[in-house]
Amino acid sequence: MSSAESLEEFYKRKFDWIPESLSKDIGHVNIFRLPHPEGKPVPYRRRDFFKVTLCKGGSRIHYADQVFQFDKQALVFSNPFIPYKWEHISSEVSGFYVVFNARFFNQFGNLTQYEVFQPNGSHVYELSNEDFEQLSAVFEKIDQELQSDYIHKYDVIRNFIYELIHFAMKTRPSTRIEDLPINASQRIHWLFLELLERQFPIDENHTNINLRTPSDFSEQLNVHVNHLNRAVKEVCGKTTSQAIAERILQESKIMLKQSKWNISEIAYALGFGEVTHFNYFFKKHAATTPSKFRTV
Repeated sequence: MSSAESLEEFYKRKFDWIPESLSKDIGHVNIFRLPHPEGKPVPYRRRDFFKVTLCKGGSRIHYADQVFQFDKQALVFSNPFIPYKWEHISSEVSGFYVVFNARFFNQFGNLTQYEVFQPNGSHVYELSNEDFEQLSAVFEKIDQELQSDYIHKYDVIRNFIYELIHFAMKTRPSTRIEDLPINASQRIHWLFLELLERQFPIDENHTNINLRTPSDFSEQLNVHVNHLNRAVKEVCGKTTSQAIAERILQESKIMLKQSKWNISEIAYALGFGEVTHFNYFFKKHAATTPSKFRTV
């Protein structure tokens, strides 16, 4: 499977130049306006950075094994865990997008605690005309701050990005965490989710996962497995085993569609000792076999 597109590759593909700041071991953020001049086709792959897009004009977005389409305008969140590809189906497209890496938010919060950046969360939020104008003003402020000489401008920009995140989450509150106070269960769930996501993506640099059972995760988190199970069930309404299985299923679908690995290699990478075990798992959860899913 191809590795995630880096920020350097993104700049080279889109603009044929690389900002000097990327060579420094610091966080990076930048903002762009839509539409782009016509250029190279957009690949379907992971990126190793986060992206928040405000788009007016019909578009179709391929996210892992799903396709989302909107006809007017939407706020869209992309993360490093899921491959994606945009198709603009309207002749007139306008808007903005901001890209940033995880280091930009280092010590300023954990982005993966927010549903908009979680693999199984909500990523596309359709907007009214009034919402679009309101959010356009936020993106304009990000652009203005980037051009300014204010010494603390990146703190301001982080706050604007959080404003976009919370706007989306208040627009469509998560039924999994709605009205739930920040407590020990939520903290354990976030740590579990972060540990789960750290095993992905599977590629030539990271060829297999090591944690597959609730007990594996409870040992890493230094909590009793029953405590972990209660916390996960309380926060997301699923058992720990269900949450793990859903993420492994999602990764298997991505690998079957995106990689050139054979099914035995995919099965081993996802922690299955025998390919027959993987076939049984996939058919149980996807109602088809891996080979049939790959050819559809």
